[in-house]
Amino acid sequence: MATAGLVRRHPLQRLPAPSRGASAILHSLGLASFAYSFSWLVRNPNPVNDSYGWHMQYLTIIGLSLAAATFTVALLADITDSHTLFKIKNALAVASAPMECLISLLYWTLRAIDESLVLPDWAEPLPLHTDFSFHAIPALALVIDILFFSPPYTIAVLPALALSGCIAFGYWVWIERCYQFNQFYPYPLFEILSTPQRVGLFASSALLMTGVTMLLISLYGLLNGRDTIISNGGATRKMRSGNVKGE
Repeated sequence: MATAGLVRRHPLQRLPAPSRGASAILHSLGLASFAYSFSWLVRNPNPVNDSYGWHMQYLTIIGLSLAAATFTVALLADITDSHTLFKIKNALAVASAPMECLISLLYWTLRAIDESLVLPDWAEPLPLHTDFSFHAIPALALVIDILFFSPPYTIAVLPALALSGCIAFGYWVWIERCYQFNQFYPYPLFEILSTPQRVGLFASSALLMTGVTMLLISLYGLLNGRDTIISNGGATRKMRSGNVKGE
């Protein structure tokens, strides 16, 4: 079993995965943190709990859900040594990792500028450890997974921009629908901005998420090396966009 895993492992992947060792520990700890975050929402209800869309109105919780799905599949791959589940995890991480990095970047930046941009008047500030569980640990855990326990994923700029744009557009449509029922936006910043300004914010966020994706790919290359194929003629070429097989 171990020999087969070594054969399938991508040569640039730094640590073994799927694996019942360090990889499983990372994914178990990540899921424990995500579970704590979700339980906090239930144990500390606020007006959003009874509103249309529940806490899924928040990009933070959407990102947390995608991160949880990614790590759930990853842990199942670790336990079963399933290369199919490992490939699914890698595909999910293409979206979940940059999205969580974007969420952390936006949240902590806006919070540093003015806490009221992300925290409604009726909401008390989160305890620091809870704040980190929502807005830092998911991004950190996913980045560790990508850099150390994953093969290099190659996605070109245009596909990355298309993916980011779809997420941004989908979230815009979703919060506008929630607003129709609730008559409030999840983040106070959205109340301040006009519709064209909100569109500009989502478009800028899509560009920023694309930049984060490219940065993660560059960081992987700096840490683990570049992913190239040597042809029969001796020439090298980059792996095709969308490679998540881990071989």
